[in-house]
Amino acid sequence: MSRAGETGRPDHRIGSDSGAPGRLDPVADRFKTVLALEENKPDFPDLGSPVSPLRQHASTQTSSCSSSSGSAGKAVSTAAIVARKPGAGAPDAGRLCHSGELFVESSPTAAEGRDLKTATHRRSGSGPLIFSGGSGGGGSSSTASSPVTNALPTGNICPSGKIGKTGMMHRTSPRSDVLGSGTGNYGHGSIIRGGMGGGGGGASRPGGVVGMWNSGGSNARMATGRMDPLEATRAGNEHYKKGQYGEALAFYDKAVAMCPENAACRGNRAAALMGLGRLEEAARECEEAVRLDPTNGRAHQRLACLKLRLGLVEDARKHHFLTGQPPDPVELQKLQLVERHWLKCGDARKVGDWKSALREADAAIAAGADSSPLLVASRAEALFHLHQLDEADSILTRSLKFEDSFSFFSAAKIFGMLSHSYFYIVKAQVDMALGRFENAVTAAEKAKQMDGRNIGVTMVLNNIRSVARARVQGNEFFKSGNFAEACTAYGEGLKYDPSNPVLLCNRAACRSKLGQWVKSVEDCNEALRIQPNYTKALLRRADSYAKLERWSESVRDYEVLRKELPGDNEVAEALFHAQIALKTSRGEEISNLKFGGEVEEVTSAEQFRAAVSLPGASVVYFMTASNLQCIQITPFVDALCTRYPSANFLKVDVKRSHGIAVAENVRVVPTFKIYKNGKRVKEMICPSQQVLEYSVRHYSL
Repeated sequence: MSRAGETGRPDHRIGSDSGAPGRLDPVADRFKTVLALEENKPDFPDLGSPVSPLRQHASTQTSSCSSSSGSAGKAVSTAAIVARKPGAGAPDAGRLCHSGELFVESSPTAAEGRDLKTATHRRSGSGPLIFSGGSGGGGSSSTASSPVTNALPTGNICPSGKIGKTGMMHRTSPRSDVLGSGTGNYGHGSIIRGGMGGGGGGASRPGGVVGMWNSGGSNARMATGRMDPLEATRAGNEHYKKGQYGEALAFYDKAVAMCPENAACRGNRAAALMGLGRLEEAARECEEAVRLDPTNGRAHQRLACLKLRLGLVEDARKHHFLTGQPPDPVELQKLQLVERHWLKCGDARKVGDWKSALREADAAIAAGADSSPLLVASRAEALFHLHQLDEADSILTRSLKFEDSFSFFSAAKIFGMLSHSYFYIVKAQVDMALGRFENAVTAAEKAKQMDGRNIGVTMVLNNIRSVARARVQGNEFFKSGNFAEACTAYGEGLKYDPSNPVLLCNRAACRSKLGQWVKSVEDCNEALRIQPNYTKALLRRADSYAKLERWSESVRDYEVLRKELPGDNEVAEALFHAQIALKTSRGEEISNLKFGGEVEEVTSAEQFRAAVSLPGASVVYFMTASNLQCIQITPFVDALCTRYPSANFLKVDVKRSHGIAVAENVRVVPTFKIYKNGKRVKEMICPSQQVLEYSVRHYSL
């Protein structure tokens, strides 16, 4: 038998079924059963709440507590007994009186059909269990294991704190009851509950735990910092069930702070992080849960799911078989599908079949590896080789959020290099192709730091440095007017990266300055093959075609540029002159054709017919000066005249030039008609500004 008073120590635990005394569990262990998970998300057990504060036992058992003997029996049915030393920082799930008495919390279940908000105590050998507290306004008591009523064994504590005799108990004052002092001729460990009156709960009782789950209590306790792990977990689970993952995470963080060594608390936090899409953090929480409890099947299951989403197939398979149960066939099939597409992607890459590599990477992502930075990098590499640089750059930029997850891939290899260095090698190549030379060097250097012994990584870094150096030298020569030296410098860079569109375009500019227009066109063609929407290369090719008097090709390129750069007046003027040159080369008569200017007013039928027969598009605006809609749209027409100088803008006042209006069958103003070579191709009555501009752009190019 232990020494008297030892039950008050925080390092003692409730005894075994035989009643033998033991040590109290540490905080994390005491909550382990309560916070244990039941599915791949926070708990939803008996009462419909995410975590059941206390587990129901199969049968009712008795409990004894005596500081004089130092022994304590097992808790009664649906009761969890938790304790701490007064003044200690352990979670306040239960309280310990100065003489070593333990409060006993009762947790109801649906099967019991009632809410037992009472605590029980029994003096060793003194008779049946007595409920010594209640809720609501009543002061009656009942027994837990016997129908006997008004059975007060000698030594029970009265509300006054003194020994009472049977039939003589009465309340002498409305003050709250207090714990027994542990002295006197009643048994040590007897407990007196706080005030019994008024409104259903013991939340305000100094030593009570009955009202700890009352409505609004969790938020209030969290605000004051006095919430215990059970309260935090239950409040978090309520938010989790509603899909409020951010609010749930705040409560789970509170529980983890109080019980950092509890695997269930870590699992709950991982579930909330998954709901928020923070997969890397969720995986780290699961790994911590597995470290704390290697037999935690739920943590292994969740970790397997996360690893698969991150593209770590082998790790996912390992955790599927560590759950303690046969793997879910559906999850196993998903894993095998991702693995199969991964292997096909690697095979296609080896033979340079980039279309198949892209297709298989997309299939692996669709099969379940939707957050894998390795698959993202593989897609970007395939797009890079398929000359879809903008799309490759876009997905790499979006995937930079995965940088924090690279710690999961520290030992994984892909295509002969460490996986995270592979990501940066692909990024360096895309940056280089888009002319971001400094960024490319930085990315390649990161890859070298991560995988310094890899020969392939070293070669890529050296090539990128050589290309960047050649580009800088070429630019310096070009600025100083040394076009031949600049051309040579760009050529040196192309030896290391023959498909770099920026160096090709720069060399084309040098060759155009040197009068080598055919070679300039060749460099531009190659640059546009690699990057079809490369505006500078298209502009230089159009100019080179014009120098070669290949007007048809020049007009074609300028028309494309006009669509891409609708506000560029230089492009518009170049297109206008190329069109005139093309018509002249075909023997067409060109007269009175000018570039740009103001909207010209037409007053006679002969003037109108001559104007709409001019080369190019003629936009005729039928209007009246007094019409409100005409007044509103006229400034916009003037702006279009400036914006699209290759078109002829005319206006006809239908009141002053009634004959033209009748001949053109104009009855409503404003009316717009577009003519090409004297023939009407478009008519719009009271159009919106958007429709008018779209039509002008379409027919003026």
